[in-house]
Amino acid sequence: MPMLADPSIKYAPYTPLELPNRQWPSKVNRAPPIWLSTDLRDGNQALANPMTVAQKTIFFDTLLKCGFKEIEIAYPAASDTDFNFVRGLIEGGKVPDDVWIQVLTPAREDLIKRTVDAVAGAKRAIIHMYNATCNTFRQVVFRNSKEETVRLAIKHTEIIRKLTEECTAKYGTQFRYEYSPETFSQTEPAFALEVCEAVKKAWGKAGLGDERIIFNLPATVEIGPPNHYADLIEHFCRHISEREKIVISLHPHNDRGTSIAAAELGILAGADRIEGCLFGNGERTGNVDLVNLALNLYTQGVHPGVDFSDIQAVIDVVTACNDIPIHQRHPYAGELVFTAFSGSHQDAIKKGFEAQRIRHQQAERDGELKLWDIPYLPIDPADLGCNYEAVIRVNAQSGKGGIAYLVQQHLGLDMPRKMQVSFYQIIQDIADREAREMTVEDITTAFRKTYHFGGKAYEGRLILKSYKVSSEPAPGGLTDEAADERRQFDGTISVDGVLRVIRGDGNGPLSALLDALCTHLHIDLSVREYSEHTIGSDQNAKAGAYVELVPQGTDIKDTRRSAQSWWGIGVDSDIAGAGLRAVLSAANGAIGDRQLPELKLSVGFNATTGQADVASAILNSLQLELPRRLQASFFEVVQRVARDHGGQISYDDLVQLFRETYGYYEEDGLFVVKTFKVEHLPESGRVKLTGEFVLNGKAVSLEGEGNGPLSAAIEAANRGLDRKVSIREYAEHSIGEGSEVKAASYVEIAYEGPDGSPKSTAWGVAIDHDITASGLKALLAATRGVENADKATKAAAAAGQQ
Repeated sequence: MPMLADPSIKYAPYTPLELPNRQWPSKVNRAPPIWLSTDLRDGNQALANPMTVAQKTIFFDTLLKCGFKEIEIAYPAASDTDFNFVRGLIEGGKVPDDVWIQVLTPAREDLIKRTVDAVAGAKRAIIHMYNATCNTFRQVVFRNSKEETVRLAIKHTEIIRKLTEECTAKYGTQFRYEYSPETFSQTEPAFALEVCEAVKKAWGKAGLGDERIIFNLPATVEIGPPNHYADLIEHFCRHISEREKIVISLHPHNDRGTSIAAAELGILAGADRIEGCLFGNGERTGNVDLVNLALNLYTQGVHPGVDFSDIQAVIDVVTACNDIPIHQRHPYAGELVFTAFSGSHQDAIKKGFEAQRIRHQQAERDGELKLWDIPYLPIDPADLGCNYEAVIRVNAQSGKGGIAYLVQQHLGLDMPRKMQVSFYQIIQDIADREAREMTVEDITTAFRKTYHFGGKAYEGRLILKSYKVSSEPAPGGLTDEAADERRQFDGTISVDGVLRVIRGDGNGPLSALLDALCTHLHIDLSVREYSEHTIGSDQNAKAGAYVELVPQGTDIKDTRRSAQSWWGIGVDSDIAGAGLRAVLSAANGAIGDRQLPELKLSVGFNATTGQADVASAILNSLQLELPRRLQASFFEVVQRVARDHGGQISYDDLVQLFRETYGYYEEDGLFVVKTFKVEHLPESGRVKLTGEFVLNGKAVSLEGEGNGPLSAAIEAANRGLDRKVSIREYAEHSIGEGSEVKAASYVEIAYEGPDGSPKSTAWGVAIDHDITASGLKALLAATRGVENADKATKAAAAAGQQ
C-alpha cells in the first residue's frame, strides 16, 4: 500500500502544551545527571535471546567499572532466572556498598512480594513500580477510569511501603521508591500530576537526600518532538508539590530518533536523572543511549561521572551479551565515526592536527589550556582509548590531504604539497582500478614501491652503497672574498646489482651526484624542488629529504617548465645523505626500465676507460672501495701498462696488476702480522707497539712508539729508512656482514730520500678480521714501495759517483 497523499486523515498530531514563559530554552547544562543503567532489565527484555546469568554478571561488572551507581538489574518476578540472578549478586557480595540496585515490579501484590524477597539483604535497593496512566491504556487495555487508576497506584504503593519496612527491620536493607506513570508522554499532564501526588502521599516518607521519592516520567513511546517532552517535564516540575523531596527521572525511548535530544532538553527542563541503556538497546527502536549522552557532556567540558576511557572494551561486552552489533555510524562507538573518506574533510583534519600541535606548544609555554579543536572531530579519539588509525581512510573520493596524513602518521614523512598531488594520482589510479577502499597498508606499500623507500624489498635499480662528499675552492674565486666551494661526489652505487664507482662535481652534494649519474650512466636530470624536515626529536632524530627531478633542458627556463617530473624521498641520520638518497629515489622513477650503460668487464679496457671504471672493476672483483687518491694512482699504473700492450688490458690482468702493485692478497702473503701487542704509556700518553711480522716475505721483529699503532709502526720502520717516512692518508671500510665481516685498510705513505730528494709516495692495501692488524698490514705493504724507491735512489746516486 502506498503512503497516503494526506496522512492527516489517518494520523493525529500531538497536542502542544500551553506553557507560558517556558524556561528550559534559555538554560545551559553544566552538571551531569544521575545515571541509571537499565541494560539488565529493559535492555534484556528486548533481546531475542535474553542474557544468561553468566552474561548478566559480566555486564553488571562492566557497568561497575564504568562508574554507574544506580543499576536496574532485573524484573525478579518475571522468571526464576532473573530472581536467582538478583540473589546471586547479593549473596555473592558482588554489589558495592555505594551502588543502588533497582528492580522492577508491576502493580500486583504477589509480584511485589516476590520482588521485595529478591532484594532482601541488599545494602541499598530501589523498588520501581509502574502502572499505565494514559487514556489509551486506561480505556483499551485495562478498562479503568482515572479514579480506578489512581486507587491502583495508591494501593500498591502502600503494599510496597509495608513490605519494604518489614524487610528493613529484618535484614537492614535501605530502600528507595520509584514510581512510573507508564506512558507519561501520552498521559494528560494534569492527570499525571494527580496520580503522582497521590502516590507521594501514600508513600508518606518522601524526604531529602536518599529519602527522596523518584518519579520516573517515561516517553514509553515517542509521540512528539523533543521540545514537547521538555515542556511536559518543565510543567511537571513546576506543579508537583514538595519538589525538593523528589527526584525527577527521564526514561526516553527512541521511536522518532530523538531520544538524545529529548533527554538533554528534559534535563534543561528540570529533571535530575536519566534511565537508559549502553548504545541505546531496548524495545523497538531502543532506550536512550547513555554512552552518547555522557560523551555529549564530556565534549562540552563537563565530566559525566561515568568512564568510557576504554570504549572498545565496553563495546565488546555489550555486543557479546546482547548479540547485537554496534552500527558503523553509531555516535562515538561506531567503526566509522572518527573516519573521513572525503578529500576536503581529510585535508581539513590534517591541517587541523598540524595547527593544533603548534597551538598546544604555545599554550604550554604560556601556561594556558590546550583545548581540542579539530575539524570534524568533536572528541579526541584517544580519550576513549582509540588511536588515530581510522581517522582518515581512503577510497576513490578521497583527496591528497588524507593520503598525506596517513603517510605522515604511519611513515613519519611530511610530503611537500606538490609531492602530495603526485602521489595522490597514484593512489587514485589504484582505487579506481580496484574499486575498493584503500587500507593503510595499501597506501604505505604503494608509497614504498613508488619511491623505493623502506628496505631491501623496495629497493630500485640504483642503490647508494657508500659515498664521500668533499669540497674544493671554485676556480676563478675572488681573493678578497670568501671563495665559493665546489662539491665532489665520490661514491659507490649498485646498478642493476653491479657495483659501480661514480664521480661528479657540482655546486652542492645533489648537483655533484647528478653530474656523476650523467657522466657514468647517461642519466641527465636536474633538481626543480627540494625540501627537508626532521623526523623525531631526540638523539635518534633523522633527516627526511624530498626531491623533484626533471629532465635537463636546453636552458634553465626550459628545465623548470618541464611537464614531466619524478619525486624521491630519502631518510638518513645525515642531511646530506638524506638528500642523496632522495635523488636516487627520484632517479629510479625516471629511468623506469630503460637500459643503462653497462660496465663491460669482460672485454678489457682501452684508452677511453676512466679511473672510475677501473675502480668499479676492483670493487666488483675484490670488494675494495678505493679512496679517490688511490683510484687516481692506480689509474696511472694501468695506463702505463696498457700502453705497453696496445692500449688494452684484460680484466684478469687488471686485478693481478692491482695485487702486485699494492701487495694485496686475501690470504697471508708477503705481508703478515703474526703477533703484536699495543701498550698504552700513561706518562707520555703514547702507545708502544711490539710484534712479529712478515715483511716482503721475511720475518722481522718491530718495536716503536707513537700516538697510535700506525704511527708507532712508522717509527719502527723509519729506523731502517732514515726516519723519512710519514703517513699521508688512511682509509678503511668493512667487507661482508655478521661474523664474516672483515676490515679493509688503505695507507698512503710519503718518503723523502736521505739526500733530501723529492718525496715519493706509495700505497698499501690489506684486509683482516682485526681492524688494527688490517691497518698494520697495509702499512707494511706500503713500505715495500718506499724500500724499492729507496734502493732506486741509492743505486742512482752510486751510478753518478762512478
